[in-house]
Amino acid sequence: MNRNRDEDDTAALSETLMACEEEVGSALATASDVETALARLKQRVKRQATLQHSTSARHFEHDPDDRSRARALFLELRTLQHGSPEHGQLRNQLVRMHLPLVEHLARRFSDRGEPLDDVTQVATIGLIKSVDRFDPDRGVDFSTYATPTVVGEIKRHFRDKDWAVRVPRRLQILRLALTTATAELSQQHGRSPTVHELAEKLAISQEEVLEGLESANAYSTLSLDAPDTDDESPAVADTLGAEDDALTETDYRESLKPLLNGLPPREKRILMLRFFGNMTQSQIAQEVGISQMHVSRVLARTLALLREQLLVEE
Repeated sequence: MNRNRDEDDTAALSETLMACEEEVGSALATASDVETALARLKQRVKRQATLQHSTSARHFEHDPDDRSRARALFLELRTLQHGSPEHGQLRNQLVRMHLPLVEHLARRFSDRGEPLDDVTQVATIGLIKSVDRFDPDRGVDFSTYATPTVVGEIKRHFRDKDWAVRVPRRLQILRLALTTATAELSQQHGRSPTVHELAEKLAISQEEVLEGLESANAYSTLSLDAPDTDDESPAVADTLGAEDDALTETDYRESLKPLLNGLPPREKRILMLRFFGNMTQSQIAQEVGISQMHVSRVLARTLALLREQLLVEE
């Protein structure tokens, strides 16, 4: 039956592709016809691959011979010294034997946006933990024991990966508890609960509630290039302030004003002509009526005095 369907799909695709080059009847195949035929083939291949992995996992799970062989290997593994080469080889053999189960469970999470290979690697870690912890004397099949561990490892991977900023597991659990408690109290009181009400509900301190609420900000982040409110609003980065280098100069300028007012009139005039009038020492000497050497000495002495007074104030 499946073979006949595959042949029908292949024939339909070939006919459609040929129609793109030449007329079939009186109509030409459109691009939509080609996309439809290709999509149908891709869906069929995907279903067959999923069915193949599922069948392989179910075959191992329900085959008495495989279960008996796995139990015998686990019993043998327990008799070997941990860390010995024989123990490592048998452990690896058990892991490889149950890889179809790992692939089957990993495919359940193939629609989460994570590459299947990455999910399979995470699931394999859960399988290795299950092999190390399994006790065959409990009378439970290994596949039954390993499935919750493997699935839990995958879910833990997605839970940790969903956070934009990595926070301790304690705060992740606290955030989930706060979310549930907030929803229950909001429905009960018809308003948002207070920190005190959340602390009483969860039997924790108010400081822990505030810590959990603050950690929730790390769950998701906002791009600086994203609009602030709507599509027409400026980006978040455009609304953020920047460090203004003139602030330091303003501080110095305000501290220098009373010191300048305390200078003698001649020193103050020479200083103003040099730094605010942009005059040379020769021009200042002609303006004030003293020598250029005297102007240089006055400037050096005045600047040293102002610098010393500024350092004392700081």
